[in-house]
Amino acid sequence: MTKKAKTARNATLFALTWPIFIEILLHMLMGNADTLMLSQYSDDAVAAVGVSNQLLMVIIVMFGFIATGTSVLVAQHLGANQDEDAGRVATVSIIGNFIFGLFLSLLLFAAGPAILLMMGLPEELLKEATLYLQIVGGFSFIQSVLMTIGAVLRSHQFTKDVMYITIGMNILNVIGNYLFIFGPFGIPVLGVTGVAISTTISRTLGLIVIAFVLFYRLKGRLPFSFMRRSFPSYELRSLLKIGIPSAGEHLSYNGSQLVITFFIVMMGTEALTTKVYTQNIMMFILLFAIAIGQGTQIIIGHQVGAKKLDEAYERCIRSLKIAIAVSTSMAVIVYFSSRPLLSIFTNNEQIITAGATLLLLTIILEPGRAFNLVVINCLRAAGDVKFPVYLGILSMWGVSIPVAYFFGVHMGLGLVGVWIGFIADEWLRGLLMLWRWRQGHWREMSFVRRSKENQLA
Repeated sequence: MTKKAKTARNATLFALTWPIFIEILLHMLMGNADTLMLSQYSDDAVAAVGVSNQLLMVIIVMFGFIATGTSVLVAQHLGANQDEDAGRVATVSIIGNFIFGLFLSLLLFAAGPAILLMMGLPEELLKEATLYLQIVGGFSFIQSVLMTIGAVLRSHQFTKDVMYITIGMNILNVIGNYLFIFGPFGIPVLGVTGVAISTTISRTLGLIVIAFVLFYRLKGRLPFSFMRRSFPSYELRSLLKIGIPSAGEHLSYNGSQLVITFFIVMMGTEALTTKVYTQNIMMFILLFAIAIGQGTQIIIGHQVGAKKLDEAYERCIRSLKIAIAVSTSMAVIVYFSSRPLLSIFTNNEQIITAGATLLLLTIILEPGRAFNLVVINCLRAAGDVKFPVYLGILSMWGVSIPVAYFFGVHMGLGLVGVWIGFIADEWLRGLLMLWRWRQGHWREMSFVRRSKENQLA
Protein backbone atom coordinates (compact mmCIF):
# COMPACT_ATOMS: atom_id res chain seq x y z
CA MET A 1 0.00 0.00 0.00
CA THR A 2 1.31 3.48 -0.80
CA LYS A 3 1.98 6.10 1.83
CA LYS A 4 -0.67 8.29 0.23
CA ALA A 5 -3.32 5.61 0.65
CA LYS A 6 -2.42 5.11 4.31
CA THR A 7 -2.75 8.81 4.98
CA ALA A 8 -6.12 8.96 3.27
CA ARG A 9 -7.54 6.34 5.63
CA ASN A 10 -6.90 8.54 8.68
CA ALA A 11 -9.06 11.45 7.47
CA THR A 12 -11.31 13.23 9.99
CA LEU A 13 -15.07 13.74 9.62
CA PHE A 14 -14.54 17.36 8.57
CA ALA A 15 -11.85 16.43 6.03
CA LEU A 16 -14.21 13.89 4.45
CA THR A 17 -17.41 15.90 4.78
CA TRP A 18 -16.54 19.29 3.31
CA PRO A 19 -15.67 17.93 -0.16
CA ILE A 20 -18.84 15.80 -0.06
CA PHE A 21 -20.78 18.91 0.97
CA ILE A 22 -19.36 20.91 -1.96
CA GLU A 23 -19.99 18.01 -4.33
CA ILE A 24 -23.64 17.62 -3.29
CA LEU A 25 -24.09 21.41 -3.33
CA LEU A 26 -22.85 21.49 -6.90
CA HIS A 27 -25.12 18.60 -7.92
CA MET A 28 -28.01 20.60 -6.48
CA LEU A 29 -26.83 23.75 -8.22
CA MET A 30 -26.83 21.79 -11.48
CA GLY A 31 -30.51 20.93 -10.93
CA ASN A 32 -31.29 24.45 -9.76
CA ALA A 33 -29.44 25.94 -12.73
CA ASP A 34 -31.75 23.94 -15.00
CA THR A 35 -34.79 25.15 -13.04
CA LEU A 36 -33.66 28.78 -12.76
CA MET A 37 -32.72 29.09 -16.42
CA LEU A 38 -35.86 27.29 -17.56
CA SER A 39 -37.98 29.58 -15.36
CA GLN A 40 -36.85 32.41 -17.67
CA TYR A 41 -38.13 30.29 -20.57
CA SER A 42 -41.50 29.16 -19.10
CA ASP A 43 -43.08 27.86 -15.86
CA ASP A 44 -44.57 24.94 -17.81
CA ALA A 45 -41.06 23.84 -18.83
CA VAL A 46 -40.05 23.84 -15.15
CA ALA A 47 -43.01 21.62 -14.23
CA ALA A 48 -42.28 19.24 -17.14
CA VAL A 49 -38.63 18.79 -16.16
CA GLY A 50 -39.63 18.44 -12.49
CA VAL A 51 -41.93 15.48 -13.20
CA SER A 52 -39.38 13.82 -15.51
CA ASN A 53 -36.72 14.16 -12.84
CA GLN A 54 -38.98 12.31 -10.37
CA LEU A 55 -38.84 9.30 -12.69
CA LEU A 56 -35.11 9.71 -13.26
CA MET A 57 -34.55 9.74 -9.50
CA VAL A 58 -36.14 6.29 -9.30
CA ILE A 59 -33.68 5.05 -11.94
CA ILE A 60 -30.73 6.61 -10.09
CA VAL A 61 -31.84 4.84 -6.91
CA MET A 62 -31.84 1.55 -8.82
CA PHE A 63 -28.23 2.22 -9.81
CA GLY A 64 -27.66 2.52 -6.07
CA PHE A 65 -28.31 -1.25 -5.74
CA ILE A 66 -24.66 -1.77 -6.59
CA ALA A 67 -23.12 1.62 -5.77
CA THR A 68 -24.34 1.57 -2.17
CA GLY A 69 -23.06 -1.95 -1.63
CA THR A 70 -19.74 -0.80 -3.05
CA SER A 71 -19.43 2.02 -0.51
CA VAL A 72 -20.04 -0.27 2.46
CA LEU A 73 -17.98 -3.27 1.33
CA VAL A 74 -14.95 -1.32 0.10
CA ALA A 75 -14.83 0.75 3.31
CA GLN A 76 -15.12 -2.33 5.55
CA HIS A 77 -12.48 -4.24 3.55
CA LEU A 78 -10.09 -1.28 3.74
CA GLY A 79 -10.71 -0.94 7.48
CA ALA A 80 -9.81 -4.61 7.85
CA ASN A 81 -6.67 -4.14 5.66
CA GLN A 82 -8.11 -6.43 2.95
CA ASP A 83 -6.97 -4.35 -0.04
CA GLU A 84 -7.19 -7.16 -2.59
CA ASP A 85 -10.82 -7.88 -1.66
CA ALA A 86 -11.62 -4.16 -1.86
CA GLY A 87 -10.18 -4.05 -5.39
CA ARG A 88 -12.20 -7.05 -6.54
CA VAL A 89 -15.42 -5.56 -5.17
CA ALA A 90 -14.71 -2.22 -6.90
CA THR A 91 -14.01 -3.93 -10.23
CA VAL A 92 -17.17 -6.04 -10.17
CA SER A 93 -19.31 -3.08 -9.14
CA ILE A 94 -18.11 -0.84 -11.99
CA ILE A 95 -18.67 -3.46 -14.69
CA GLY A 96 -21.92 -4.69 -13.16
CA ASN A 97 -23.48 -1.25 -12.85
CA PHE A 98 -22.45 -0.35 -16.40
CA ILE A 99 -24.35 -3.37 -17.77
CA PHE A 100 -27.33 -2.70 -15.49
CA GLY A 101 -27.29 0.97 -16.51
CA LEU A 102 -27.46 0.12 -20.21
CA PHE A 103 -30.49 -2.10 -19.60
CA LEU A 104 -32.36 0.57 -17.61
CA SER A 105 -31.48 3.29 -20.13
CA LEU A 106 -33.08 1.29 -22.94
CA LEU A 107 -36.10 0.51 -20.77
CA LEU A 108 -36.58 4.15 -19.80
CA PHE A 109 -36.24 5.37 -23.39
CA ALA A 110 -38.91 2.91 -24.54
CA ALA A 111 -41.36 2.98 -21.63
CA GLY A 112 -40.81 6.46 -20.16
CA PRO A 113 -43.39 8.28 -22.32
CA ALA A 114 -46.08 5.73 -21.43
CA ILE A 115 -45.33 6.21 -17.71
CA LEU A 116 -45.69 9.99 -18.04
CA LEU A 117 -49.03 9.46 -19.77
CA MET A 118 -50.19 7.13 -16.98
CA MET A 119 -49.33 9.79 -14.39
CA GLY A 120 -52.00 12.03 -15.90
CA LEU A 121 -49.56 14.80 -16.85
CA PRO A 122 -51.39 17.78 -18.43
CA GLU A 123 -51.22 17.81 -22.21
CA GLU A 124 -49.30 21.09 -22.31
CA LEU A 125 -46.46 19.46 -20.32
CA LEU A 126 -46.39 16.02 -21.93
CA LYS A 127 -44.31 16.75 -25.05
CA GLU A 128 -41.46 18.55 -23.26
CA ALA A 129 -41.41 16.08 -20.36
CA THR A 130 -41.13 13.20 -22.84
CA LEU A 131 -38.25 14.81 -24.75
CA TYR A 132 -36.30 15.48 -21.56
CA LEU A 133 -36.93 11.97 -20.22
CA GLN A 134 -35.86 10.22 -23.42
CA ILE A 135 -32.63 12.18 -23.82
CA VAL A 136 -31.43 12.22 -20.19
CA GLY A 137 -32.93 8.81 -19.40
CA GLY A 138 -31.60 7.22 -22.57
CA PHE A 139 -28.06 8.10 -21.50
CA SER A 140 -28.56 7.42 -17.80
CA PHE A 141 -26.07 4.52 -17.94
CA ILE A 142 -23.41 7.24 -17.83
CA GLN A 143 -24.73 8.22 -14.41
CA SER A 144 -24.62 4.59 -13.24
CA VAL A 145 -20.87 4.38 -13.89
CA LEU A 146 -20.25 7.87 -12.49
CA MET A 147 -22.00 6.90 -9.25
CA THR A 148 -20.06 3.66 -8.89
CA ILE A 149 -16.62 5.15 -9.52
CA GLY A 150 -17.49 7.99 -7.16
CA ALA A 151 -18.43 5.46 -4.47
CA VAL A 152 -15.09 3.66 -4.90
CA LEU A 153 -13.06 6.88 -4.64
CA ARG A 154 -15.01 8.10 -1.58
CA SER A 155 -14.55 4.78 0.18
CA HIS A 156 -10.81 5.20 -0.34
CA GLN A 157 -11.38 8.69 1.15
CA PHE A 158 -10.45 10.57 -2.02
CA THR A 159 -13.50 12.80 -1.64
CA LYS A 160 -11.76 15.90 -3.02
CA ASP A 161 -11.23 14.27 -6.42
CA VAL A 162 -14.95 13.65 -6.86
CA MET A 163 -15.65 17.23 -5.76
CA TYR A 164 -13.33 18.73 -8.38
CA ILE A 165 -14.90 16.66 -11.14
CA THR A 166 -18.36 17.77 -10.04
CA ILE A 167 -17.24 21.40 -10.22
CA GLY A 168 -16.18 20.88 -13.83
CA MET A 169 -19.45 19.14 -14.73
CA ASN A 170 -21.46 22.02 -13.26
CA ILE A 171 -19.54 24.65 -15.18
CA LEU A 172 -20.07 22.78 -18.44
CA ASN A 173 -23.76 22.24 -17.68
CA VAL A 174 -24.41 25.93 -16.95
CA ILE A 175 -22.59 26.98 -20.13
CA GLY A 176 -24.63 24.49 -22.17
CA ASN A 177 -27.89 25.65 -20.59
CA TYR A 178 -27.09 29.26 -21.39
CA LEU A 179 -26.30 28.45 -25.01
CA PHE A 180 -29.43 26.37 -25.66
CA ILE A 181 -31.95 28.39 -23.62
CA PHE A 182 -30.93 31.96 -24.50
CA GLY A 183 -29.44 31.29 -27.96
CA PRO A 184 -26.44 33.65 -28.14
CA PHE A 185 -24.30 33.83 -31.31
CA GLY A 186 -27.20 32.58 -33.40
CA ILE A 187 -27.40 29.19 -31.61
CA PRO A 188 -30.97 27.81 -31.87
CA VAL A 189 -33.11 28.12 -28.71
CA LEU A 190 -33.96 24.52 -27.75
CA GLY A 191 -35.50 25.01 -24.28
CA VAL A 192 -36.07 21.72 -22.46
CA THR A 193 -34.35 19.72 -25.20
CA GLY A 194 -31.27 21.92 -24.91
CA VAL A 195 -31.13 21.46 -21.13
CA ALA A 196 -31.31 17.68 -21.63
CA ILE A 197 -28.47 17.76 -24.20
CA SER A 198 -26.35 19.96 -21.91
CA THR A 199 -26.88 17.61 -18.95
CA THR A 200 -25.91 14.55 -21.00
CA ILE A 201 -22.76 16.11 -22.49
CA SER A 202 -21.50 17.37 -19.11
CA ARG A 203 -22.02 13.92 -17.54
CA THR A 204 -20.21 12.20 -20.42
CA LEU A 205 -17.15 14.41 -20.06
CA GLY A 206 -17.30 13.96 -16.27
CA LEU A 207 -17.24 10.18 -16.72
CA ILE A 208 -14.13 10.34 -18.90
CA VAL A 209 -12.28 12.41 -16.30
CA ILE A 210 -13.37 10.40 -13.25
CA ALA A 211 -12.33 7.14 -14.97
CA PHE A 212 -8.84 8.59 -15.53
CA VAL A 213 -8.66 9.69 -11.86
CA LEU A 214 -9.75 6.21 -10.69
CA PHE A 215 -6.91 4.47 -12.51
CA TYR A 216 -4.42 7.08 -11.38
CA ARG A 217 -5.38 6.80 -7.69
CA LEU A 218 -5.75 3.02 -7.50
CA LYS A 219 -2.85 1.83 -9.64
CA GLY A 220 -2.65 -1.96 -9.52
CA ARG A 221 -5.64 -2.28 -7.16
CA LEU A 222 -8.37 -2.84 -9.77
CA PRO A 223 -7.85 -6.42 -10.98
CA PHE A 224 -10.04 -6.37 -14.13
CA SER A 225 -8.21 -9.45 -15.44
CA PHE A 226 -9.75 -11.77 -12.83
CA MET A 227 -13.17 -11.16 -14.45
CA ARG A 228 -11.99 -13.09 -17.52
CA ARG A 229 -11.13 -16.20 -15.51
CA SER A 230 -14.46 -16.83 -13.84
CA PHE A 231 -17.81 -15.22 -13.20
CA PRO A 232 -17.50 -13.16 -9.96
CA SER A 233 -20.57 -14.66 -8.32
CA TYR A 234 -19.27 -14.26 -4.76
CA GLU A 235 -18.45 -10.55 -5.12
CA LEU A 236 -21.68 -9.78 -6.97
CA ARG A 237 -23.74 -11.66 -4.40
CA SER A 238 -22.01 -9.76 -1.59
CA LEU A 239 -22.72 -6.42 -3.28
CA LEU A 240 -26.38 -7.22 -3.79
CA LYS A 241 -26.85 -8.49 -0.23
CA ILE A 242 -26.07 -4.97 0.95
CA GLY A 243 -27.06 -2.97 -2.11
CA ILE A 244 -30.56 -4.24 -2.75
CA PRO A 245 -31.89 -3.73 0.80
CA SER A 246 -30.10 -0.36 1.09
CA ALA A 247 -31.34 0.91 -2.24
CA GLY A 248 -34.77 -0.53 -1.42
CA GLU A 249 -35.24 2.16 1.22
CA HIS A 250 -34.44 4.87 -1.33
CA LEU A 251 -36.56 3.20 -4.00
CA SER A 252 -39.48 3.06 -1.59
CA TYR A 253 -39.02 6.77 -0.86
CA ASN A 254 -38.91 7.75 -4.52
CA GLY A 255 -41.85 5.48 -5.31
CA SER A 256 -43.89 7.15 -2.57
CA GLN A 257 -42.84 10.55 -3.95
CA LEU A 258 -44.19 9.55 -7.36
CA VAL A 259 -47.55 8.72 -5.79
CA ILE A 260 -47.57 12.03 -3.92
CA THR A 261 -46.61 13.83 -7.14
CA PHE A 262 -49.71 12.25 -8.69
CA PHE A 263 -51.77 13.81 -5.86
CA ILE A 264 -50.17 17.19 -6.57
CA VAL A 265 -50.86 16.87 -10.32
CA MET A 266 -54.54 16.60 -9.29
CA MET A 267 -54.16 19.99 -7.56
CA GLY A 268 -53.06 21.68 -10.79
CA THR A 269 -49.96 22.92 -12.61
CA GLU A 270 -49.48 25.83 -10.18
CA ALA A 271 -49.28 23.47 -7.20
CA LEU A 272 -46.81 21.26 -9.08
CA THR A 273 -44.63 24.25 -9.95
CA THR A 274 -44.74 25.45 -6.32
CA LYS A 275 -43.54 22.02 -5.14
CA VAL A 276 -40.63 22.05 -7.62
CA TYR A 277 -39.46 25.55 -6.61
CA THR A 278 -39.85 24.89 -2.88
CA GLN A 279 -38.05 21.56 -2.91
CA ASN A 280 -35.21 23.07 -4.93
CA ILE A 281 -34.71 25.58 -2.10
CA MET A 282 -35.14 22.89 0.58
CA MET A 283 -32.33 20.86 -0.92
CA PHE A 284 -29.88 23.53 0.23
CA ILE A 285 -30.96 22.81 3.81
CA LEU A 286 -30.84 19.08 3.29
CA LEU A 287 -27.34 18.93 1.88
CA PHE A 288 -25.70 19.55 5.29
CA ALA A 289 -27.24 16.40 6.77
CA ILE A 290 -26.55 14.42 3.57
CA ALA A 291 -22.86 15.36 3.63
CA ILE A 292 -22.51 14.58 7.34
CA GLY A 293 -24.31 11.26 6.85
CA GLN A 294 -22.09 10.20 3.94
CA GLY A 295 -18.88 11.26 5.66
CA THR A 296 -19.92 9.41 8.81
CA GLN A 297 -20.74 6.29 6.76
CA ILE A 298 -17.19 6.17 5.37
CA ILE A 299 -15.62 6.52 8.82
CA ILE A 300 -17.92 3.97 10.46
CA GLY A 301 -17.33 1.50 7.61
CA HIS A 302 -13.60 1.68 8.30
CA GLN A 303 -14.12 1.50 12.08
CA VAL A 304 -16.41 -1.53 11.88
CA GLY A 305 -13.95 -3.27 9.53
CA ALA A 306 -11.24 -2.60 12.12
CA LYS A 307 -13.60 -3.78 14.94
CA LYS A 308 -13.57 -0.36 16.69
CA LEU A 309 -17.25 -0.66 17.58
CA ASP A 310 -17.42 1.70 20.56
CA GLU A 311 -15.75 4.43 18.51
CA ALA A 312 -18.29 3.82 15.74
CA TYR A 313 -21.19 4.14 18.20
CA GLU A 314 -19.98 7.49 19.55
CA ARG A 315 -19.19 8.77 16.05
CA CYS A 316 -22.81 8.27 14.99
CA ILE A 317 -24.25 10.11 18.01
CA ARG A 318 -21.88 13.06 17.60
CA SER A 319 -22.62 13.33 13.88
CA LEU A 320 -26.37 13.19 14.55
CA LYS A 321 -26.22 16.10 17.01
CA ILE A 322 -24.25 18.19 14.53
CA ALA A 323 -26.67 17.40 11.68
CA ILE A 324 -29.77 18.29 13.72
CA ALA A 325 -28.31 21.59 14.91
CA VAL A 326 -27.14 22.66 11.46
CA SER A 327 -30.30 21.56 9.62
CA THR A 328 -32.62 23.35 12.06
CA SER A 329 -30.58 26.55 11.93
CA MET A 330 -30.51 26.54 8.13
CA ALA A 331 -34.27 25.90 7.94
CA VAL A 332 -34.94 28.97 10.10
CA ILE A 333 -32.62 31.14 7.99
CA VAL A 334 -34.18 29.94 4.74
CA TYR A 335 -37.73 30.59 6.00
CA PHE A 336 -36.96 34.20 6.87
CA SER A 337 -35.45 34.58 3.38
CA SER A 338 -38.24 32.64 1.66
CA ARG A 339 -39.90 35.41 -0.35
CA PRO A 340 -36.67 36.76 -1.91
CA LEU A 341 -35.52 33.20 -2.64
CA LEU A 342 -38.78 32.20 -4.32
CA SER A 343 -38.81 35.48 -6.25
CA ILE A 344 -35.62 34.33 -7.98
CA PHE A 345 -37.66 31.62 -9.71
CA THR A 346 -41.02 33.31 -10.31
CA ASN A 347 -43.02 36.53 -9.92
CA ASN A 348 -46.30 34.62 -9.42
CA GLU A 349 -47.50 35.88 -6.01
CA GLN A 350 -49.62 32.80 -5.30
CA ILE A 351 -46.63 30.50 -5.84
CA ILE A 352 -44.43 32.70 -3.63
CA THR A 353 -46.98 32.80 -0.77
CA ALA A 354 -47.65 29.05 -0.90
CA GLY A 355 -43.92 28.29 -1.07
CA ALA A 356 -43.20 30.49 1.97
CA THR A 357 -45.78 28.55 4.00
CA LEU A 358 -44.16 25.26 3.02
CA LEU A 359 -40.72 26.57 4.05
CA LEU A 360 -42.16 27.46 7.48
CA LEU A 361 -43.27 23.83 7.89
CA THR A 362 -39.78 22.78 6.78
CA ILE A 363 -38.41 24.03 10.13
CA ILE A 364 -40.28 21.11 11.71
CA LEU A 365 -39.48 18.68 8.89
CA GLU A 366 -35.71 19.01 8.60
CA PRO A 367 -34.60 17.84 12.11
CA GLY A 368 -36.58 14.63 11.56
CA ARG A 369 -34.97 14.14 8.20
CA ALA A 370 -31.51 14.63 9.75
CA PHE A 371 -32.17 11.58 11.98
CA ASN A 372 -32.75 9.45 8.91
CA LEU A 373 -29.90 10.73 6.81
CA VAL A 374 -27.29 10.21 9.51
CA VAL A 375 -28.47 7.15 11.44
CA ILE A 376 -29.52 5.12 8.39
CA ASN A 377 -26.08 5.67 6.88
CA CYS A 378 -24.51 4.51 10.15
CA LEU A 379 -26.65 1.36 10.28
CA ARG A 380 -25.84 0.62 6.64
CA ALA A 381 -22.11 1.12 7.15
CA ALA A 382 -22.19 -1.36 10.04
CA GLY A 383 -24.06 -3.99 7.99
CA ASP A 384 -27.58 -3.49 9.44
CA VAL A 385 -29.22 -2.91 6.06
CA LYS A 386 -32.62 -4.63 6.30
CA PHE A 387 -34.23 -2.81 9.25
CA PRO A 388 -34.21 0.64 7.55
CA VAL A 389 -35.88 -0.86 4.48
CA TYR A 390 -38.67 -2.62 6.36
CA LEU A 391 -39.40 0.40 8.52
CA GLY A 392 -39.09 2.76 5.55
CA ILE A 393 -41.64 0.88 3.46
CA LEU A 394 -44.03 0.71 6.42
CA SER A 395 -43.72 4.41 7.24
CA MET A 396 -43.62 5.88 3.73
CA TRP A 397 -46.55 3.89 2.40
CA GLY A 398 -48.43 3.52 5.67
CA VAL A 399 -47.94 7.06 7.02
CA SER A 400 -46.60 9.54 4.45
CA ILE A 401 -48.94 8.72 1.55
CA PRO A 402 -52.19 8.24 3.55
CA VAL A 403 -51.57 11.38 5.66
CA ALA A 404 -50.65 13.43 2.57
CA TYR A 405 -53.81 12.27 0.78
CA PHE A 406 -56.08 12.78 3.78
CA PHE A 407 -54.94 16.30 4.60
CA GLY A 408 -53.87 17.41 1.12
CA VAL A 409 -56.68 16.04 -1.06
CA HIS A 410 -59.53 14.92 1.19
CA MET A 411 -59.36 17.83 3.65
CA GLY A 412 -58.46 20.29 0.90
CA LEU A 413 -55.27 21.64 2.52
CA GLY A 414 -53.31 21.16 -0.70
CA LEU A 415 -49.53 21.27 -0.40
CA VAL A 416 -49.72 22.02 3.34
CA GLY A 417 -51.39 18.64 3.81
CA VAL A 418 -48.67 16.97 1.75
CA TRP A 419 -45.97 18.53 3.96
CA ILE A 420 -47.79 17.26 7.08
CA GLY A 421 -47.44 13.77 5.61
CA PHE A 422 -43.69 14.32 5.06
CA ILE A 423 -43.22 15.51 8.66
CA ALA A 424 -45.07 12.52 10.18
CA ASP A 425 -43.03 10.05 8.11
CA GLU A 426 -39.58 11.57 8.72
CA TRP A 427 -39.98 11.93 12.49
CA LEU A 428 -41.44 8.45 13.00
CA ARG A 429 -38.67 6.78 11.01
CA GLY A 430 -35.94 8.96 12.48
CA LEU A 431 -36.75 8.23 16.10
CA LEU A 432 -37.07 4.50 15.44
CA MET A 433 -33.73 4.47 13.59
CA LEU A 434 -32.05 6.06 16.62
CA TRP A 435 -33.67 3.42 18.85
CA ARG A 436 -32.27 0.71 16.56
CA TRP A 437 -28.76 2.18 16.74
CA ARG A 438 -28.88 2.37 20.53
CA GLN A 439 -30.02 -1.27 20.72
CA GLY A 440 -26.66 -2.28 19.21
CA HIS A 441 -27.74 -5.18 16.97
CA TRP A 442 -25.39 -3.79 14.31
CA ARG A 443 -22.36 -4.76 16.45
CA GLU A 444 -22.72 -8.35 15.23
CA MET A 445 -23.45 -7.51 11.59
CA SER A 446 -20.07 -6.55 10.09
CA PHE A 447 -20.44 -7.85 6.55
CA VAL A 448 -16.71 -8.29 5.96
CA ARG A 449 -16.29 -10.34 9.12
CA ARG A 450 -19.31 -12.53 8.33
CA SER A 451 -18.24 -13.06 4.73
CA LYS A 452 -14.76 -14.16 5.80
CA GLU A 453 -16.22 -16.58 8.31
CA ASN A 454 -18.48 -18.01 5.60
CA GLN A 455 -15.50 -18.47 3.27
CA LEU A 456 -13.57 -20.32 5.96
CA ALA A 457 -16.55 -22.51 6.73
